Amino acid sequence: MKYLYETHLHTRESSLCAGASAVEQVHYYKQRGYTGIIVTDHFLNGNSTSPGYHNQEQDLDLTWEDHLDYLLAGYRAAKACGDKIGLDVFYGLEFTFKGGTDLLIYGLDESFMYANPWLNRLSLPELSALCRANNAYVAQAHPYRERSYITTPGPVDPQYLDGVEVYNATDPDASNSQAMAFAKAHGLPMQSGSDIHHVSQETLGGIFLNQRAESIHCIIEAIKTGAVELI
Repeated sequence: MKYLYETHLHTRESSLCAGASAVEQVHYYKQRGYTGIIVTDHFLNGNSTSPGYHNQEQDLDLTWEDHLDYLLAGYRAAKACGDKIGLDVFYGLEFTFKGGTDLLIYGLDESFMYANPWLNRLSLPELSALCRANNAYVAQAHPYRERSYITTPGPVDPQYLDGVEVYNATDPDASNSQAMAFAKAHGLPMQSGSDIHHVSQETLGGIFLNQRAESIHCIIEAIKTGAVELI
């Protein structure tokens, strides 16, 4: 038996660009036969619903805890719904650097987020080191995507990555092929994801596991060891 997981998903509670609510996403994936999802809403330095940011360098009058209420809202709603209907829901985030470089991060829980304020200010080397010191995982999302808002396209230094999203369901085949070539050239683990923002999206990605994941770290280990089948 195979167990199917979504690795790249947004909710309108926490991602400004998403049209689907957390509950809608959970029911959609349950209907599509997925075992679970990783909610990867945009972080404070990306297109999050938290007021005042959206790639600006200002804190306004909100505390870090205030921001986290927005950043975690989608995951919390999805987790509550998933527990009710039998869909595994794990926490992740999409971290954006200036220029449009996006990283998918798994393995940082809510307690870590509260204990480590203003993570959005970290450089790539700092972020990578912090994640690795805390058994978290960093993959570059859609490294060869071409969009008007991406001013520095292309992959980052591979020494700071633990994996690469080689299939993004919203990107063209050419971009995904380049991402796969990059991952293979540097011996980086590969993953597939939908990057879903609306439940009208029919083309999906994801990974098959041989065993049901008891935690996000089970998924991380499976990706790192190549024990996954990619959509």
